[in-house]
Amino acid sequence: MAMPGEAVDCGQVNSALAPCIPFLTGADTAPSAACCGGIKNLKALAPTTADRRAARDCVKAAASHYPNINEDSASSFPKKCGVEVNIPISKT
Repeated sequence: MAMPGEAVDCGQVNSALAPCIPFLTGADTAPSAACCGGIKNLKALAPTTADRRAARDCVKAAASHYPNINEDSASSFPKKCGVEVNIPISKT
């Protein structure tokens, strides 16, 4: 996990969201416990506005490798996990 004052690392963001790929691509109908844990970790990685911007850029870059991501699933899964994040989970 990034310490306060450290930049968000895309590797950390990718690791946090990797368990969500089955849900985001439609293979699973609900986010797994590991996915929900990952989004909680992502929130913890990005406490500041600058961190959230960096995390957003990492998410966009990672999502570009998965053209079959369902945008509705991507936008809804943090709430399905009971997590409020100010980081858009989207390809755009």
